[in-house]
Amino acid sequence: MALHAAAPACAVFCRLPSPSPSHAGSRRSLPAVASPRGVVSAAPLRTRAVPTKAIVNSDGIPETSDSPHVVCFGELLIDFVPTVNGVSLAEAPAFKKAPGGAPANVAVGIARLGGSSAFIGKVGDDEFGYMLADILKQNNVNNQGLLFDPHARTALAFVSLRSDGEREFMFYRNPSADMLLEEKELDLDLIRKAKIFHHGSISLITEPCKTAHIAAARAAKDAGVLVSYDPNLRLSLWSSPEDARDGILSVWRTADIFKVSEEEVSFLTNGEDPYDDAVVKKLMHSNLKLLLVTEGPDGCRYYSKDFSGRVGGLKVSAVDTTGAGDAFVAGVLSQLATDFSLLQDEGRLREALKFANVCGALTVTQRGAIPALPTRQQVLDALTNFVA
Repeated sequence: MALHAAAPACAVFCRLPSPSPSHAGSRRSLPAVASPRGVVSAAPLRTRAVPTKAIVNSDGIPETSDSPHVVCFGELLIDFVPTVNGVSLAEAPAFKKAPGGAPANVAVGIARLGGSSAFIGKVGDDEFGYMLADILKQNNVNNQGLLFDPHARTALAFVSLRSDGEREFMFYRNPSADMLLEEKELDLDLIRKAKIFHHGSISLITEPCKTAHIAAARAAKDAGVLVSYDPNLRLSLWSSPEDARDGILSVWRTADIFKVSEEEVSFLTNGEDPYDDAVVKKLMHSNLKLLLVTEGPDGCRYYSKDFSGRVGGLKVSAVDTTGAGDAFVAGVLSQLATDFSLLQDEGRLREALKFANVCGALTVTQRGAIPALPTRQQVLDALTNFVA
């Protein structure tokens, strides 16, 4: 599949173990966007899908603050998911288009749960890019930090869950627009006014987005914003495992909350046992307030300076595990954004993690990431069946 008329498509393919189940705007002008050569230009005028602040949350309740509580930074893309389960990408008869991208999934997940969120990133000045902007707006996510690049396409990812339990990913980035976000394009005020800044590691892979990413995280930290970090490892996008490990850990010490999967614990500790608490605690640092390890249907483990433990998960029949970890993060951050004292109260933190586990579990019961993210009421209803 070609993504750009002027160049052949570039696909990156990888296979990873599957983590088990843990509108239109009214303004006509768009923000300035940067070309790969660094020239800032205006995107063509459009009558739809322009960045506007979210006015109401997912339950229709007006927000009480102009500043979103959680700002998510990174990639927003299109996932193509096979219409049938248990086949490889090559064997899939057809694909369903679904919006995705880990930080964007978290932003939408928070809004679906009734929280206040924003997204910062870049998409192509193309139909997929404007579709994604529409989806953020429809889900009450503040998208004033979303830019459109006329010189690069919106990223695509093909995702499959094979019969052997492995997930396959094929990424089309040539480069994609998200890779071209520049530091000068950042909405730093949006970041500084947030309560929580959430980010991943994909945008640390290449320039100029790497520099923009580091600047965004630094602005959040300097402003006293709580920093949440989920590396969301996609090894084939990095030049080598060593570069991936170094890149992920390069911003690790700025995190207040660090969420990893079992596979990521093993990767970051050079193959050590992710079920050994002593190994996991190697990922603690002096300023880290909370370390979370997701275990799919088995729930999660939590570690802080004062306590640690495990919270069980909700067993469901998985259809598509894409976005489960992001839903979990959304569940955690949506509650922390309203009450940071959860970090000091183990009992209440466990209840928050139980809620987050159910968010992840519900997400795997449907295809696609953003389409499957649950509402707060759906989570509360499912909690009645929860066995911790």
